[in-house]
Amino acid sequence: MIDPVLRDAETKMTKSVDHFAGELATIRTGRANPALIDKVIVPYYGTPTPLNQLAQISAPEPRLLVVQVYDRSQIGAVEKALRTSEQGLNPASDGQVIRVPIPPLTEERRREYVKLVRQKAEDARVAIRNVRRDELHRIDQMQKAGDVAEDDSKRAHARLQKITESQIEKVDALAGRKESEVMEV
Repeated sequence: MIDPVLRDAETKMTKSVDHFAGELATIRTGRANPALIDKVIVPYYGTPTPLNQLAQISAPEPRLLVVQVYDRSQIGAVEKALRTSEQGLNPASDGQVIRVPIPPLTEERRREYVKLVRQKAEDARVAIRNVRRDELHRIDQMQKAGDVAEDDSKRAHARLQKITESQIEKVDALAGRKESEVMEV
């Protein structure tokens, strides 16, 4: 009776960690990463569309992204969307591909990105704790209904706490790695 609740909690917490990892990929470091511009929205024939659905994005060099647009008539729209994105990029097109040089980060900008990483990490921790709270409530409800014995409930609380701690450790490890990447010159 308790095992499905704990598996459900672990699944939800793992999804929170995965979401956090995906958000970290969009934070700029000194290196070119295709995930930086994956989600840039391009007006494609009047429909807002993520760039990764309109083009192939690659990083042939540490400080350069190359965007190969599938529909060549949309190169101008893609270039404009990249230029107006919040990334502060200056793309250049030769009519076939768009080259996006990644400028080095200033010390001030690095510190801002570290703050952003820490904020996103805290958001992920809060999401994990919210899952724990909800599942603890669920276990308590099962105990009140008489479906679970008090001893089993206490053991489930302890197991849920261990699951929570392990997921938070994963978030902390991911955040630490990203912070060191951002601060790397």
